[in-house]
Amino acid sequence: MNRGFIIPIGGAEEKLRDPAILRRFTKVAGGKHARIAVIPTASQLRETGRNYVRLFEEELGVHEARSLGYEQRSDAANDDWYRFLGKATGVFFTGGNQLRLSTTIGGTRITQLIRDRNKDEELHVAGTSAGASFLSEHMIAHGEEGLTPRADKVQLSPGMGLTQLAIIDQHFMQRDRLGRLLSAVAYNPRLLGIGLDEDTAAFMDPDDRIEVVGSGAITIVDPSEMEYTSMDSVSQHNAVTIIGVRLHVLAAGAVYDIRTRKAHPAERR
Repeated sequence: MNRGFIIPIGGAEEKLRDPAILRRFTKVAGGKHARIAVIPTASQLRETGRNYVRLFEEELGVHEARSLGYEQRSDAANDDWYRFLGKATGVFFTGGNQLRLSTTIGGTRITQLIRDRNKDEELHVAGTSAGASFLSEHMIAHGEEGLTPRADKVQLSPGMGLTQLAIIDQHFMQRDRLGRLLSAVAYNPRLLGIGLDEDTAAFMDPDDRIEVVGSGAITIVDPSEMEYTSMDSVSQHNAVTIIGVRLHVLAAGAVYDIRTRKAHPAERR
């Protein structure tokens, strides 16, 4: 048994001209034989799930895609949707509000099934924007824009927990979120910080190697050699001192090994 891919996407992924990220996800999930469960819970727009189903089936040619519209916790009792999740080869969480995901399906049999199948049955799980944040154990729920880390710049809450090695942020460059990702890792330097630009994805394989796919970049914040953080003593609203953090900016084709904390540029072709 092997773990499936974990694929956080920074949001606003290309869907029409050259949907490279979604095409790659489809290929990983089985190509024309794929069964994709779309979970649009984070979105409040009813057409979100239908639009992704149409894209996966009509444009990308998967065998079957279904939108599982979990809107309240009682929907987790829907046995038909649960059976489809049990045979799906890929799960796709849409964007919206990550707290809608954690409060609606967090701790239900739905997230437990996805966790178990991702760990042992090669179920491949992707999430875009809010869906990307939800994939990790520690989730950024709210935060402020700006480069400088501050004591009150980020609010964390539990995510789904597919990976316990990293904390994920999205719309990274477009919304100026380096400060809040630095604040997040300053709270717990065990975690790697992954900041995803729009139309950019981190394809994390079963060996925890990340390959960058898309038109933007991924920012890696590595606190493993951090010498000092003042997060435990700084006053609210004040800037945080962080010494010894390593930072990488990786574009398409670059690879990062989470276990060894080593980055590699894209191979020249």
